[in-house]
Amino acid sequence: MTPPRVAVVHDWLDTWGGGENVLAEILLMYPHADLYTLVDFFSDDRRRRIGGRIARTSFLQHVPGARNHFRKLLPLFPRAIEAFDLRGYDLILSSSHAVAKGVRTTLTQLHVCYCYTPMRYVWDLREEYLGPHGLSTGLRGMVARRVLDHLRDWDRASSSRVNQFIAISQFVRGRIARTYGRDASVVYPPVDTDFYVPTDGQKPSPGYYLTASRHVPYKRIDLIAAAFRALPDRRLIIAGTGPETARIRAAAGSNVEFVGEVPRERLRELLQHARAFVFAAEEDFGILPVEAQACGTPVIALRRGGVVETIRGIDDGVGATGMFYEEQTAAAITAAVIAFEAQPAGIAAQDCRAQALLFAAARFREQYAALVDAHWRAFAAVRR
Repeated sequence: MTPPRVAVVHDWLDTWGGGENVLAEILLMYPHADLYTLVDFFSDDRRRRIGGRIARTSFLQHVPGARNHFRKLLPLFPRAIEAFDLRGYDLILSSSHAVAKGVRTTLTQLHVCYCYTPMRYVWDLREEYLGPHGLSTGLRGMVARRVLDHLRDWDRASSSRVNQFIAISQFVRGRIARTYGRDASVVYPPVDTDFYVPTDGQKPSPGYYLTASRHVPYKRIDLIAAAFRALPDRRLIIAGTGPETARIRAAAGSNVEFVGEVPRERLRELLQHARAFVFAAEEDFGILPVEAQACGTPVIALRRGGVVETIRGIDDGVGATGMFYEEQTAAAITAAVIAFEAQPAGIAAQDCRAQALLFAAARFREQYAALVDAHWRAFAAVRR
C-alpha cells in the first residue's frame, strides 16, 4: 500500500503545554508530514522540541501585533483555519482544542482528530472566561456572547469534517459525545517519564507543597493559595504566570512563595522534592499531576475530570498515589492537606512512579499509530 501524504494541523504555536507534547510525538511518528497552524511564534528552544519544524501559517500570522495579541482575533479563527488548502494530502491529522479540527477536507481524504476538548470557552466554561475579562455584562458582554454563540455553532457544524475522533481521556470522550454526538477512541497523552524521574536524594523534611500551571481562571490556583493561608505552618510554592497572578497573590499568605514561570529542569526539581502536588482544576486530562507522580510525588486533587483516570486515591486501596477531595473550595483543600498528613503509612514514591509509567510516551506512540493505521487501511480499502 502506498504511504499516504500526511498533513498535521495544530491550533497555534506560541507557548508549550500538553498539546505541544502530543504534537512533538506525532511529528516524530510522521517525519515527512507538513505542519499547519494558525500562527507560529515559537522560540528556537521550543522549535527544537518539534524537530526544528517550521509551520505553514494562516493570514493571522501577518496581522500587526499578532505575536502578543493573536488570541484577540478569536472571531477570525474559523475563517483562518478554513483557508488552508489541504487538497494535496491523503491523511489529515489534527491536534485540536480549538479550531484545528475545522480544516476543510474532501471525501477522498481521511481526517483523524486528536481532541483535547471541544472548545471550552464556547461550551461549559463560558462564564469563567468572560468574567475576568470584564465581559459578563453590558454591551461588550452582549457582543462577546454573540461571538461565542457563533463559534459554538461553527464548532458543532465543523465536527462533521472529522472522520474519526480520538479523545485524550474518557472524560473528554463523554464531552465529545454530548457536544458533537460522536463517539471517540481514547488514547491518553504522552508523559515524558524519561525526563520526569524521582530524585536520588531524600525529600526535605517537613518539605513544601507545590502547585504549577498557567494562571487562568479555571485552574483555581487562588483556592489553593487561600487554603494555605489557613495552614500558616505549611509552605506552598506556586509556579507559573498568567492573567490571574495578581488575584492569586491577593489570596495568599506569607507562607506562599511565587517563583513565576520556570524552565522544565527547575520544574522537575520542584516536583521531585515536593511533599505533594496540589491540584484544584477540573481538567480534561491533567498532565502535571502525572508528571508529579513520575517524580515519585503524590497528588492532592479535586475528584473531577481526567485526574480520576490518572491517580489512585487513598480510598482505592493498595498502591495509592494521591488523595482526592470532593468540593472545589479552599476549605476542602485545607482539609485534604491535613488528612493527607494524617495517613499513617503515607504514599510510596515507587507506587507513584509505577502509575505514571502507564502514560509513558512510548505507549502513546504505539496506541496512536495503531489507531491511525487501522483507520487509514479501512478508509483506503473503501476508497479503492
